[in-house]
Amino acid sequence: MGMLLYQLGTKIKPQIHHHLPLLVKYIASNKLDSTLRVDKAIEFALSHINNIQTDQLEKFCGVGVVVSPEEIEKAVEKQITAHKKEITEKRYGFNTGPLMQKVRAELPWADGKAVKSEIDLQVFDLLGPKTEADLNPAAKTAKKAAKPTKTEAKESTKKPIHSETDSSSLQQSVTILDVMKKVNFHKPGENYKTDGYVVTENTHNLLKEHLKVTGGKVRTRFPPEPNGILHIGHAKAININFGYAAAHDGICFLRYDDTNPEKEEEKFFTGIKDMVSWLGYTPYKITHSSDYFDQLYKWAVQLIQKGLAYVCHQTADEMKGFNPQPSPWRDRPIEENLQLFEDMKNGKIDEGAATLRMKITLEEGKLDPVAYRVRFTPHHRTGDKWCIYPTYDYTHCLCDSIEQITHSLCTKEFQSRRSSYYWLCNALNIYCPVQWEYGRLNINYTVVSKRKIAKLIEEKIVKDWDDPRLFTLTALRRRGFPPEAINNFCAQLGVTGAQSTVDPSMLEAFVRDFLNNTAPRRMVVLEPVKVLIENFPFEKPVEISVPDFPSKPELGSHKVTFGKVIYIEKNDFMEVGEKGYRRLTKTQPVGLRHAGYVLEVVDVKKCGADISEVVCKCIEVDKAASKPKAFIHWVSEPMEVEIRLYSPLFKHKNPEDPNEVPGGFLSDCSSDSLRVLRSFADKSLKGIKIYDKFQFERVGFFSVDPDTTDKKLVINQTVSLKEDAGK
Repeated sequence: MGMLLYQLGTKIKPQIHHHLPLLVKYIASNKLDSTLRVDKAIEFALSHINNIQTDQLEKFCGVGVVVSPEEIEKAVEKQITAHKKEITEKRYGFNTGPLMQKVRAELPWADGKAVKSEIDLQVFDLLGPKTEADLNPAAKTAKKAAKPTKTEAKESTKKPIHSETDSSSLQQSVTILDVMKKVNFHKPGENYKTDGYVVTENTHNLLKEHLKVTGGKVRTRFPPEPNGILHIGHAKAININFGYAAAHDGICFLRYDDTNPEKEEEKFFTGIKDMVSWLGYTPYKITHSSDYFDQLYKWAVQLIQKGLAYVCHQTADEMKGFNPQPSPWRDRPIEENLQLFEDMKNGKIDEGAATLRMKITLEEGKLDPVAYRVRFTPHHRTGDKWCIYPTYDYTHCLCDSIEQITHSLCTKEFQSRRSSYYWLCNALNIYCPVQWEYGRLNINYTVVSKRKIAKLIEEKIVKDWDDPRLFTLTALRRRGFPPEAINNFCAQLGVTGAQSTVDPSMLEAFVRDFLNNTAPRRMVVLEPVKVLIENFPFEKPVEISVPDFPSKPELGSHKVTFGKVIYIEKNDFMEVGEKGYRRLTKTQPVGLRHAGYVLEVVDVKKCGADISEVVCKCIEVDKAASKPKAFIHWVSEPMEVEIRLYSPLFKHKNPEDPNEVPGGFLSDCSSDSLRVLRSFADKSLKGIKIYDKFQFERVGFFSVDPDTTDKKLVINQTVSLKEDAGK
């Protein structure tokens, strides 16, 4: 009995606490004699909040139903016969768990231990005692990779840590659909089973009507404010809302919360829609909070008529804080409130002179949140029709109700608004969705506040909302981050109540992992040094075929020119090498990737202190006295390109923290977060398109910038390669 009481105590919901004495009585009288029956009793109580008919309860919980051993034997025999061939093939390696589930589905009140014993007995009767083969451990499906030889290990030192063959982490990564299928949210129509959900006398009738409208489908929404560009935190919200709907064969709305006409611009509406599409999601329908302004106004009038809202003349400063003085207008007559609210709507009251407030105290202590305020600003969709606009606290839940949203998914800071969410829907006697909260995503070394990004733009620290040094989604796209990598990153974070604060390197790892398998290789020299091959073995430049993916030549190749004059990286040559330096020096040869030749220095020409040309001779790799310690990339007869290299915009992890940055976030900006180089690229890059992505060998991953024109190719560094220090 103690275990059953514990089961009841840990699983019972606050909304059915008043049924606790009845359920305890049933356990004490041995009518609820199993955890299954206790769970069913809780389920029944949740669907009968106000009144429980004991005869219906007992029928629902199978009180008095006894399942005989003969019935169990017959049901098990039926399943054993149906799976006989597979059982005899797999013998004791066969998983009997699904058989038990099927038997329990047929005999829900059967004792679980009795079912398990009967299955074991019948399997034994079919197979007989275990043989030596049955007792041997199952063979492993994949062998551990063999340890590389010393020669192989040396050859691999120049390869990036994330090589083309290392694709298993990407292929086996968890997707957002995998994550959302495992999230333990309520089923559509079972809102009342959720902790904290407020049930009224009409709740079940409203839920029945809701199910008729939705057909029992999951319905979510992504509701951004169109007053800024989406950032990386929004990517998590997009994935959770669209991902949960997709994982459960549901639908997701894109709803613009356009209730603040002063800050809304058309480019933000367009940008939001583009980013949702870029991440791979298609809204079921695009809506606006302003679509429902007429209905929202009617409901506001109803609240006043019920004595649940009033017109207040306190200023914003007087309403601030957790313990403000109650409004002296809180109890003014209903008729007076109705007239004043109409005056607000008709433009007879100045901005700031009056608000409509709801009579409720939020969890955080905030008293009577504002529902409407006066704003003499035309709306981009409704024009001059309205001069009063609803607030988030008022609009959010009502729009969810209108759109029959099943799961209102939002970040943790909105948990304190949950009480007003439920109160407002119930006060108007309309369908009430369930609000679920999850932890928001924060990234170190950046700011995502719309106000602060606008300040960075105003101060000309960054160029616009899509500056690649920012973590807006448009900026990440411009820098070359693939949407698939961002989605994989969000999926890896999961859905928990804990706030996530991660370094950019974590996101970059997902980007690198994805691009490593999708970005074709090219050779580009960022800071070129001219090399003259005095004994060039051909009369004229020749073409060499270079694979796009060296470890997967079947995926295609491109041609590069190899001539008497080539260009190598400035840091791939030192007159006198330091300890551990593996590349070209006066006394140390180096190999040329894909060319099959080794370079040896003959002479170094200078212009002042700068090297103007390195004269070399070349030897075929097979004829070289010793194998070179490194192979470097190069270009010949190149095209000039502009390369933009990026580093963190801020010096400290938390640029908004006054303890870390007393001078404010603007004072923390790095002066060298952008470097622009005049670089040389192989001519195979000619004709590439904006946002095309490549791996520049031994350098990093890059993406074509929208500043590119027919006459000028501009390329952004997306992320660097993780390479051995010796390259």
